[in-house]
Amino acid sequence: MVVKREDFFRFERWPHMFCPGCGLGTIMNALYFAVSELDLDLDKLVMVGGIGCTGRIPGYLNIDSMHVTHGRAIPVAIGLKLANPELEVIVIGGDGDIAGIGGNHLIHAARRNVDIKVIQVTNFNYALTGGQLAPTTPPGAITTTTPFGNQEYFFDTAELVAAAGANWVARYSTHDPKGLIAGFKKMLTHRGFVFVEVLSQCPVQFGRRNRMRNPTEVLEWLKSRTTYDKKKLNELKEKLGEPVFLLGEIINRNRKPIP
Repeated sequence: MVVKREDFFRFERWPHMFCPGCGLGTIMNALYFAVSELDLDLDKLVMVGGIGCTGRIPGYLNIDSMHVTHGRAIPVAIGLKLANPELEVIVIGGDGDIAGIGGNHLIHAARRNVDIKVIQVTNFNYALTGGQLAPTTPPGAITTTTPFGNQEYFFDTAELVAAAGANWVARYSTHDPKGLIAGFKKMLTHRGFVFVEVLSQCPVQFGRRNRMRNPTEVLEWLKSRTTYDKKKLNELKEKLGEPVFLLGEIINRNRKPIP
């Protein structure tokens, strides 16, 4: 028995708010396929979203959810898990929400190894608030707050969370939906603090400011700067410069989780 699409999505709330060509539709669909193929009990699933485009995803899904203030999704999710350990609690948010405003919560939740899942959608800017600089914005990139190019270094969030102590960390990209589905299935079956970074296209705020005219060009940019082969990562970096990203599993531990 698999979860039916009409049982997973709240189609009465569609059409959704996401811009044409946004990667969030791909991410929602990948999550559906993962939940369906694992035949998870929707009554045991809870999603917590913060502020931003990504934080609106739970409202389109037919599961219990909470919409909280900017950067505070992780502590709310921890409270839910501690109050009812039987729940499968998933946080979903953008890079600004999770790694920026919520960054301190992120690293300490990883250190504690709390048994929750966190999906960070990295689109390299604060998209919903106008396309401002995020902690993941690449060097030289144009945003509304870096009109002459970003001068700062960026967080490799997956490596940061792995170093902080998470049990399982992985990174995927919307240009590879099959890989993303497989990654979500692994995420949903691993215990402890689990973190998945999903690189995603933002054609309206990030793409057009950085000379990528349409969603396809942003996806091609992501594809050109990612690899599942760790040996090829340095070659990519020498050829293209930052950013380049390793896809797939980053760390796999089996520390005892809380609770």
